[in-house]
Amino acid sequence: MIAFVSGQVAALTPSTAVIEVGGIGMAVQCTPGTLAALRTGQEARLATSLVVREDSLTLYGFAADDERQVFELLQTASGVGPRLAQAMLATHSPDALRVAVATGDEKALTAVSGIGKKGAQKLLLELKDRLGEPVGAHIGQQGTGTAVSPSWRDQLQSALIGLGYATREADEAVAAVTPQAEAAVAGGTRPPVPQLLRAALQTLNRAR
Repeated sequence: MIAFVSGQVAALTPSTAVIEVGGIGMAVQCTPGTLAALRTGQEARLATSLVVREDSLTLYGFAADDERQVFELLQTASGVGPRLAQAMLATHSPDALRVAVATGDEKALTAVSGIGKKGAQKLLLELKDRLGEPVGAHIGQQGTGTAVSPSWRDQLQSALIGLGYATREADEAVAAVTPQAEAAVAGGTRPPVPQLLRAALQTLNRAR
């Protein structure tokens, strides 16, 4: 198993970081929050989890070992593969997921793209006692992790700047998708950063 990769960031895409390790470019699948902290040409260290399939080897990367541990624990639940586990961590911090499971917060899980009401109920039952107690110093009342995670605006802007866009372009793209984010908030869910990032990139591509 590859526990972590460390090296210079060779390239960034909306879903992947390429880390140069010993002259080899390792493609690592990351959440927008993790990608937002990376910059091309700078050194980075990512905790990783290698997912082996018959036709592929996929490396998933995380800003901290705790995220990787939760990523792997989430997949012990039936029906949860690496992509859904990553989507859950893109929406909630590890502690927010622990709080959601511990308190039976169905709404927090349905905020994740790909999880419906029945799926959330099933996950709450299966993950109970698996994720452990929250380890952060403070968790928001709704279990959404707002106290330990950057806001959707910060994540989105940092991700766009990390992809090479100017601050002005990033600001304009964030403004363009703000109605979509506000609609999610009005519906009682957290703004879906991965979907917002895709929408922002489409806006920027149309502008060029």
